[in-house]
Amino acid sequence: MYGSNAYRNTGIDSGHEISPQRKVAMLLAGTIERIHQARRQLDEGDLGGKAQALSSAISIVEVLRLSLDAEAGGELAERLGALYDYLMVRMAEANASNDQARLDEVLRLLDTIASAWREGPEAIPAEAAAGG
Repeated sequence: MYGSNAYRNTGIDSGHEISPQRKVAMLLAGTIERIHQARRQLDEGDLGGKAQALSSAISIVEVLRLSLDAEAGGELAERLGALYDYLMVRMAEANASNDQARLDEVLRLLDTIASAWREGPEAIPAEAAAGG
């Protein structure tokens, strides 16, 4: 099953025709940027800004999770759903404990998925989809 089949419509309407693959890539990039922003704000002691950035990142990952199509995406969609759930939990834990190591873990996983997605959704490695 190809990775592009794992997602259905993301509900994003930019006014332009954007492929579902591009939408997913944009959501992943936005999530990664917000986590980097949260890390910077944590370093600067801006806990409110960190919390806001992580809340936004969690919301984006939730959009990704909700846009998975279990019927068309099969096992890949199921694994990505579990990974997205895990990422949201880790971000919430990092927010509560101000733990950069958890943010680094989330970034590593998201970078793996985003890199594979840029190469083509079918290139998403099984270990990333499995959360490892």
